[in-house]
This record gives sequence, C-alpha cells and structure tokens, in this order.
Amino acid sequence: MHPISHAHLSLERLKKIIESHEKIMLSQEATSAIVKCREYLDRKMEDLDRPIYGVTTGFGSLYNVSISPEDLSQLQHNLVMSHACGTGEKVRPEIVKLMLLLKIQNFSYGHSGAQLCTVQRLVDMFNNDVLPVVYQQGSLGASGDLAPLAHMSLPLIGMGEVLYKGQVRPAADVWKELGWKPITLQSKEGLALLNGTQFMSAHAIWCLIKSMRLSRWADRIGAMSLDAYDGRIEPFLPLTHKLRPHVGQILTGEAFMQILEGSELINRPKVHVQDPYSFRCIPQVHGAVKDNILYVKSVIENEINSATDNPNIFPDEDMVISAGNFHGEPIAIPMDSLAIAMSELASISERRTFQLIDGLRGLPKYLVTEPGLNSGFMIPQYTAASIVSQNKGLCWPASCDSIPSSQGQEDHVSMGSNAATKLVRVVDNVETVLAIELFNAAQALEFRRPAKSSPVLERIFADYRKEVPFVEHDTYMHPLIEKTVQFIRNEHYL
Repeated sequence: MHPISHAHLSLERLKKIIESHEKIMLSQEATSAIVKCREYLDRKMEDLDRPIYGVTTGFGSLYNVSISPEDLSQLQHNLVMSHACGTGEKVRPEIVKLMLLLKIQNFSYGHSGAQLCTVQRLVDMFNNDVLPVVYQQGSLGASGDLAPLAHMSLPLIGMGEVLYKGQVRPAADVWKELGWKPITLQSKEGLALLNGTQFMSAHAIWCLIKSMRLSRWADRIGAMSLDAYDGRIEPFLPLTHKLRPHVGQILTGEAFMQILEGSELINRPKVHVQDPYSFRCIPQVHGAVKDNILYVKSVIENEINSATDNPNIFPDEDMVISAGNFHGEPIAIPMDSLAIAMSELASISERRTFQLIDGLRGLPKYLVTEPGLNSGFMIPQYTAASIVSQNKGLCWPASCDSIPSSQGQEDHVSMGSNAATKLVRVVDNVETVLAIELFNAAQALEFRRPAKSSPVLERIFADYRKEVPFVEHDTYMHPLIEKTVQFIRNEHYL
C-alpha cells in the first residue's frame, strides 16, 4: 500500500506502483491538507468581497461573468460535462491509471480546493482498476489538459464510460454495481479536476519508463550486432571518452566493455582498420540519448511533484491566486526533445541492420545461405527504414506551435498534449526497430560459429532462440518480428 503524501515521488517508485499493481491510500498529511484547503475555501465563500476566477465566475473568456451562489455546484458540473469533447484513439489503460494517480498526488498538496470525498473516489477508482475512457485528441496543453481530464472526471459525477474488468461500460452502471454514489461537485472542484498537466505527464512517465528500458536494450542489441559484424572494441575504450567526458558517452563505453567481456569474436585479430559510424560512434549517439533521458526525467519528476491546477489556494496566506501553473510548456519542450533523442536510437539501429545484411566481412547477403532463391532478411530492413522515416515526421516539435482559443484569452498554448501522444508513437516505433536489429543480429551471429560471443550476449542469444528460430529458408517473418518485440519487453536482462 503506497501512501500518497508530500514526500518526493520518483519515477522508479511510480514504475513499481504501476507494475506491481500496488494499491494507494491518502496519508494523514495529505488528508489534513485537502480538508484544510476545502474548509478555508468554504469559509472564504461566505464573505467574498470580489469575484474569484473559476470559483464564482465563468471560465476562459467568461472570467468576467459572475455566478450566483446557488448555481456554483451546477457550474462545476456543467464544466466537466461540456469539456468532455475528446476524439481520436482511446488512451492506453496503463496511462489512464497514471493520470488518476497524478491527479490524486496533485490534490494531496492542499492547494486545489477539492473535497476529500472527491479525492477518495479517485483513489477508489485507482485501487479497483476502474479506468475512465479518455481520448487522445482535444487538449492544447494549456489551461490544463481540459478535454482528456474532463473524460477522466466524468465518472465522478456518474457519467461517461469506464474500462472495468476488461469491458467498457457506462460509469453509472459500474457505480451501481460497486455501491458508489455520484459526487456533487462543490465550488472550484470541476476546474481543479480539469486544470492540470496530468494527461501530458502520464504520457511522459510511460514513455520515460519505456525509453530507459529501450536505451539499455539498445546497448545489448548494438553489442550483439558489433560482434556479429566482426567490429572493433577500440571505440569503446575509456581513454577516448575521457577526452570528451559527456556522462552518457562514458556510461555507454563502460556498458559495451562489460557486455562484450569474454567474447572470442571481439578479441580476435581484425583485418579492417575502422568500422562504419553506426558502430564506431555508438558511444556518442547512445550516450547523447542517455543524457537526454536523464534530463527529461529530472523535469518530469519535478512536474509530478507539483500542483498544476488553477487558481491556487493558500489557506495560511489567505490568498487565492489565479496564475498559469497549468501551462504545459515546461514539459512540452522536453517531450519533443525526448522524441528526437529516441528517434536517433532507432535511426542508428536501422543503419546497423543495413550493414549486417549487406554481404560484408564474411556474412552472406541478406543473412541466408542461398540468397537469390531466398530474399532472407532483405525486407525487415525495409520495414525498419519505413519506421525510421515515419519517426522523422513525428519529431517535428509540437511545442513550436500555438493556436489561440477562448476568444483570445488563452492566446498562447503549449500543444504539449500533441507532444505527449506522438512521443508514445515514436517510442513504440523505436521498440520495433530495435527488435528488427536483434532479429538480424542473432541471425548474423550464427554465421560466426563456432566462435562465441560474450557470456552476457550468449545467454541473451540462447533465450532468444527459444522464441525465434534461425531462418534457414524464406518464411513468414511478421510473427517472428512480433515475438522479438515481446522478447525485448522482458527486463530480465537489464
């Protein structure tokens, strides 16, 4: 049971909560902060001497329209309903679950004005895997992730749909089954639910976790390709990296030295003096990706330990401040940066695959014994090239764009939600390209027998061969690529 508190929430802790299916609870610290803030706001409502945005006014460009006290609950109800305008593909359930957790964390700081019962219902939804149906399109990444967070919040008021026990059902039906009552939203609550960066942040977390795994796999797969290609070890020696001491570059060199330790292939005399850049410059390219992942991780961890709704309520200071913590720019730019970095991991991977099938250094063309009669591994490289090219289009920074909305009141937006959703596509694509490289590298390694690679790589190779066989003659390769993708989703080797 993970207690939601004000303690720093790390990416590693989040990963464990999600992957171990841990349940969560509100700590006493969080409960007290939530109650204190709500009680302050209720008292403040009794003697207001001025309008407060989103509490006693309309929203967006309607900020100057005051709402009567008896309509404040309906105002918040209407807000959630009217903003649920998402379209496109459904967001993956695991990302929606992260959204719930991040919204709960956001409320736990006691600056949002949410009722305790509202936050507790979000906790119940998380713990019971009652996951709202959320759509990918609709957020501008400023004013919060309005449309997707509205879809996340609809079930609280007995509306919308949820994924529960493998079925998409009306939230109202699931609520009856669980004995839950719809929440009557109070002043400011709808805005607290919809303002925030939890849609963007949840996607970023999911992508970071996957990127860290793929970065480690890229080193192992790249090392197998290097050995199968009869490559040289010198570009990975530490002397070179001391002259250009980027952290990721140093770490990559060290990783390759460890992975390839004990390899007969890497230690045998080489005829060629140099390797192509896709092998020789692995420390520089893989290293730059590692550095970027670490940077983006630091930004996203800061974001998920923040209150990002609006207005912010400060009971101790007796202040309600309308500002812009919902603006996604601080994470939109890093997400665009991560997409570019990860696409480079795929780009250099595809080039190694190309080198392996090119009939060089004693390897047969297309990695089959009878090329011509067999096309062998010709077309998997086409597939990898197609995916890499698609990534180039996806890497155009979404954060470069801004389209004004709400009659010009919201005149600059981050488009961070678009950065988030396309980042998912880039990372998925990288996974497939790396899988295709592994598919090729394992095939190429067979042509180096009886010489052995390192113990680390031979263990990976042996386990991989239990799932994907050596290709003697042309065969249906799609299932083999899919099995390889599944293989590298296993963190056992990392």
